[in-house]
Amino acid sequence: MRKSLITVAVLGALSASSFVFAAEKEAKSDFTTSGSVGLFSQYIFRGLTQTDRDPALQGNFDINHTSGLYLGMWGSNVSWLRDQYGIGNQNADNQSPYKSGGSLEIDIYGGFKSEIGKTGLGIDLGALQYYYPGTERGRENGFAKANTTEVYGALSYGWLQAKYSHVVSKDAWGFGVATGVSTVDAKGTYYAELNATVPIGELIGAGPLKGLSGIAHYGKQEFDNDAGLSFPSYEDYKLGLSNAFDNGVVIGAFWTDTKGARDGAWTYNGRNIGKETGTVFLQKTF
Repeated sequence: MRKSLITVAVLGALSASSFVFAAEKEAKSDFTTSGSVGLFSQYIFRGLTQTDRDPALQGNFDINHTSGLYLGMWGSNVSWLRDQYGIGNQNADNQSPYKSGGSLEIDIYGGFKSEIGKTGLGIDLGALQYYYPGTERGRENGFAKANTTEVYGALSYGWLQAKYSHVVSKDAWGFGVATGVSTVDAKGTYYAELNATVPIGELIGAGPLKGLSGIAHYGKQEFDNDAGLSFPSYEDYKLGLSNAFDNGVVIGAFWTDTKGARDGAWTYNGRNIGKETGTVFLQKTF
């Protein structure tokens, strides 16, 4: 009987040790995942509405490694590729960049981010592919490709960030070589931006608004061969507020506007998509 009890105790100890070891092994995984899904009153990209001011459902999923490497995917519905492009063409039926599809944007990105020593200065380097599935009208019909590839680098400190994105593909969001429209490509186009996310809630302390943040943004979208592409370069601004709750829910609102977004370059469905506008959103992070 005593021998049996000893045997049971040893086996129990070994099982417990195995369980603890397995739990520790699982807890020490070098990979983590994160993501979000959100409903926005419209999709704004660099100051330009991508959904003709209609709602957008957006989501992302990221895989992160302790080394600082990451890989992710983001998606949203869009409308601009099926909207009629150009001044006075809102009633046309063949002036949209895509014949069919063109209702989805999929972004695939990867890179490396880390802190430089113990300076508190963060660095983020990576590449991003904007992909718009569908049937294009094509260069021969006056439309360059929408699919765009960028490389980027960012520096951050506290709640401040400076970021530079550089187009390495020949086309950039429909601007490039196209019959009867342009003989130059858009490779070399860049976007420079300054961002601030001010942790207002930290100043307030505990309470339902402890996750409150102020959002401020300035960006400059500079197209290479600007004149040959009908002057699409512009600047954009953004101001807003968001509040993150402990359960992962985020609500917010922001105002956006542009400067220098010309009608000749950015008119879809009869109106400039860079006009001043407001957006509200509800998001769940996980």
